[in-house]
Amino acid sequence: MRGACAKRFFRRGGYQTVRRNLSRISHNPPGSGATGKNDMTRPLHLLIATTALGSAVLPAAAQEASTPYMLPEITILAAGETTDLDRSGSSVSVVEGYALQTPARPVSAVLQDMPGVTVRRSGPLGTTASVSVRGAPGQYVPVLIDGIDVSDPAAGQPSFDFGGLTGTGIGRIELLRGAQSALYGSRAVSGIVDIRSLRPTEDGFHHSFGIEAGSYDTLAASYGLTYRDAATELAFSASRIKTDGFSARDENDGNFETDGYDATRLSFYAARHIDDQTTIGLNGFSTDSTGNFDEFGGDTFGTPGDEFNTLKAYGLRAFAEFTTGSVEHDLSLTRYRSDRISSSNGVADAFDGTRTKLSWQGATDIGAAGGRLIFGADREKEKAEGNGEATLTGAFAEIAMPFGPDVDVNLSVRRDDHSRFGGFTSARMSGVWRARPDLLVRASVGNGFRAPSLYELFGPFGDASLEREDSLSAELGVEKRWGDDAHLRATAFLLNADNMIGWDDRGTDDWSDDGYNQVEGKSRRRGVEIDGRYALAERFSLTGAYTYTDNVDSTGWADVAEHVLTLGAETTFATGTVAGLSLHHEADRALDLPSFATVDLSLSHPLTDQATGYIRVENLLDREYQLNDGYGTSDRAFYVGLRAGF
Repeated sequence: MRGACAKRFFRRGGYQTVRRNLSRISHNPPGSGATGKNDMTRPLHLLIATTALGSAVLPAAAQEASTPYMLPEITILAAGETTDLDRSGSSVSVVEGYALQTPARPVSAVLQDMPGVTVRRSGPLGTTASVSVRGAPGQYVPVLIDGIDVSDPAAGQPSFDFGGLTGTGIGRIELLRGAQSALYGSRAVSGIVDIRSLRPTEDGFHHSFGIEAGSYDTLAASYGLTYRDAATELAFSASRIKTDGFSARDENDGNFETDGYDATRLSFYAARHIDDQTTIGLNGFSTDSTGNFDEFGGDTFGTPGDEFNTLKAYGLRAFAEFTTGSVEHDLSLTRYRSDRISSSNGVADAFDGTRTKLSWQGATDIGAAGGRLIFGADREKEKAEGNGEATLTGAFAEIAMPFGPDVDVNLSVRRDDHSRFGGFTSARMSGVWRARPDLLVRASVGNGFRAPSLYELFGPFGDASLEREDSLSAELGVEKRWGDDAHLRATAFLLNADNMIGWDDRGTDDWSDDGYNQVEGKSRRRGVEIDGRYALAERFSLTGAYTYTDNVDSTGWADVAEHVLTLGAETTFATGTVAGLSLHHEADRALDLPSFATVDLSLSHPLTDQATGYIRVENLLDREYQLNDGYGTSDRAFYVGLRAGF
């Protein structure tokens, strides 16, 4: 599915109306993964992984399940436009549907069940949470929300904080792994996360509603409204969440104060199809939140609530899609602003930043064999209040060319020019070989870069002479399918990086000499990602994902576990009740953190044709564990909710 028809198909919500053709990488884990420290050893870990993967390779016994977990047939990111995944050499995971429609469940809990992903959270909902892909920390994984880059322009090393983002109002998440700078420029070193808000999927007016309450005095609610006719698409969503939380620092360290979170989020989408070849539109979102946190030293008596973050952020995107002759154009202007205040020990610091980006992309068919040429240019300006500004200008081209009926190859090249450090050329080659209808082989290799941030250049600990960071990434994967509802994927990856920017104490005892500097040495991540699904019967399915990461690092890159395993089981009863159980396990962790395993449970039941009630239990076994050294996680927690659509 390519070209204008494919773009209109996606734009008008076609991916929703053919759900069974999309991935639900939702192993549909029932909760956000909160359980505890245990003494599971590597042999036990490997035994679990071997058992799970052994079952995943067996043929499927049924074609349908109540909440299907299937191969993602469409990718939005991999080639810069909507593409059949069977024709893409990239490693992609997609999640949508019920896995996101739980108002109090963090998006980071959904992402951590994807292969190659590690989440590090510093306490309850609303505290800092970062997403690492293939061992690279958050500043190397750009996050797009409705086409808008939402990394913090004023942060020390800009990344998106997933700490307060829940699934309310979100319709689809796509994770593209591997170096992507050849299409997306700076920071696309280990992957990209693309988040799409609510979109209309049917003609006429439609409403959706969700409410959830539970432990830690948590209450969350969401509302969505969509409208679609032959010429117009409209969508609006609103959500609100409030929770008292628990102590961000581990309670065993003598902490006494709960750290709560309060947030409101709005989003909208509007598009007008002027004719079959022209569409104009506007979309955007706003966030207003306040969350408490704990410094590393923990709570201090007599100063309750003095450690908090407030965030007021908005994003806007105006776009036009049109065709001239044989060329399809996509023109957009985006604006993102983040006003953040961080208060600690009675001292408040403001971090205000903006990002404005103008981009154009063209695409046309080439040759008689079904080739595709995609090309474009963009100009991005970042400003951080008190720390200057910088402009990044880029141009790119990609050729997607089939070689016979079974092979597709993509070649991409991009040139960027940074107003502070100069130019950089990135390139990428990927391909897929459909050896048989049920067997695919994918491969890719490419380089990437990250421009130094404004804070790293001009902040109080910055260095204006810093240069870009460089990386090289490669992967090779095999995918075996059994029918439409069972598969096994295995991907080996390599990610090398050098010229890294890190913290340098300058070899002195005086902290005022410390600052950012180019760090000597290289960082290397290599490993294997495996994920699969197996349907035992018409109403029972097993899912699993396993990642092995070998870390060789002298630069301070993300500390990730050597082994990460996720298992899920789901069954549907004759009454329509759906029960799900999930396990998340990490072993051989950095910083001598103990291994842990979390077990979560979910139950849902249709109350009417339009409404479903559900219960989810996080940390079913009530374990104690840490995702970040010294920071606490949830005890056993219960949540009950209702979702409805009409």
